[in-house]
Amino acid sequence: MGTVTIGVSIAVPEPYGSLLQERRAGFGDAAAHGIPTHVTLLPPTEIDEAELPAVEAHLTEVAAVGRPFPMRLSGTGTFRPLSPVVYVRVVQGAEGCTWLQQRVRDASGPVPRELQFPYHPHVTVAHGIEEAAMDRAFEELAGFDAQWPCTGFALYEQGADGVWRKLREYAFGGAVVPPQAGALRGLGRSSAVS
Repeated sequence: MGTVTIGVSIAVPEPYGSLLQERRAGFGDAAAHGIPTHVTLLPPTEIDEAELPAVEAHLTEVAAVGRPFPMRLSGTGTFRPLSPVVYVRVVQGAEGCTWLQQRVRDASGPVPRELQFPYHPHVTVAHGIEEAAMDRAFEELAGFDAQWPCTGFALYEQGADGVWRKLREYAFGGAVVPPQAGALRGLGRSSAVS
């Protein structure tokens, strides 16, 4: 057995996921169609293929103690000049994402991963492209807004072709979405993107 590159993330649901993926491609980001739109919980991590069952068991345990929480994306941000990234901001649900990623990467688990930068949940919409295109992404998606109840996360594997494919979804152990998620006005609607 060899090694595989895995990642764990919260998928941005439709229609927002496809919309942001198409916009990312439109800004000239060649990786756009190989990366489903997501909020990262575990960045690309190389493991021995034999460790995959242990990782899956660990993620099952993490999901079992997780509870649904409201997610909302709104507006844009950037990591420039530190890193060539423009992103859509997570304005609600960041605490839930932070809690999850800490448990996924816990030192007692099979993927005790140290991060290059402090964890900051976000949805990348431009990465490593020319500055003018990064500026365009920042400006054109500034009015983006989307919200949904986050009810789980997924494990992905990167293929030899560079495309990320979902291996398995993990639903949270709590079956009921918290009341505050349903109280969000316009749940499931996106404002117009200029």
